[in-house]
Amino acid sequence: MAETRTMLPMIHQFQDAYGVEDVTVVADAGMFSAGNKAAIIESGLHYILGVKFTDVPYPVALWRRNNPGQDYTDQQIWTYADRTGRGPNGVPHSLTYYQYSWDRARRTLKGIDEQVAKAEKAVAGKLPVKRNRFVDLKAPNKQVNWSLVTKNKALAGLKGYETSRVDLPAEQVIHAYRQLLKIEKAFRMSKSDLKARPIYHHKRESIDAHLSVVMAAMAVGHLLEERSGLSLKRLVRTLKKYRTFEVQIAGQLIHAASPVPPEISELIERIHAG
Repeated sequence: MAETRTMLPMIHQFQDAYGVEDVTVVADAGMFSAGNKAAIIESGLHYILGVKFTDVPYPVALWRRNNPGQDYTDQQIWTYADRTGRGPNGVPHSLTYYQYSWDRARRTLKGIDEQVAKAEKAVAGKLPVKRNRFVDLKAPNKQVNWSLVTKNKALAGLKGYETSRVDLPAEQVIHAYRQLLKIEKAFRMSKSDLKARPIYHHKRESIDAHLSVVMAAMAVGHLLEERSGLSLKRLVRTLKKYRTFEVQIAGQLIHAASPVPPEISELIERIHAG
């Protein structure tokens, strides 16, 4: 409940400072309760939210019934319109898009198979029963919950996105939500690598200075990724093997450097290109 008490005032301040009228809040499902979503709507803002579901969504299930034996195609999208609240001319107040991703399904199914293998070992007494959702402890004898395994596999690859932006195509809504991955990556970088936490400072000037340095470092990091085409972690791992150094020989200071292969020279040139 605390998000809207801090988030809404910050958004309104941003709107006033930069003259922005049309704002869409993008967040995952865990951040928004029904009350928070209502507060966003009452404030005249739009939203794009990730959707949680425990069963195959209705439009997907309907498609399955109408196309028996047919597999999903990669990036296939289904649309569900909220019929409980419609605006003028029958325009729905919100739309929910469900998309299937082959790569997401592959990763999910791999994770399920790994958890099932651990569950079977736990049931056989070869591993202690820790947190494994596929172990049924309510049965007379602990056993693998195969019905839950089947249910989770049926959901593999599916992701839902709910939005009040009924004027945007599904692809644009989904793309906007996926930008959260970049934001989350930036937060992880700022909190861990750059230690962007005010607890390290006590005075306002120190906090402002520290966060300014952090933001500048993040900007440099994003620029390096954009120009090199590599992740920052991979870029650092690649370049840290090549160093310049100074050697003192018989009173003479000699500047030397590790030999740089052609592909690394090309990478450095891409970074320096403005």
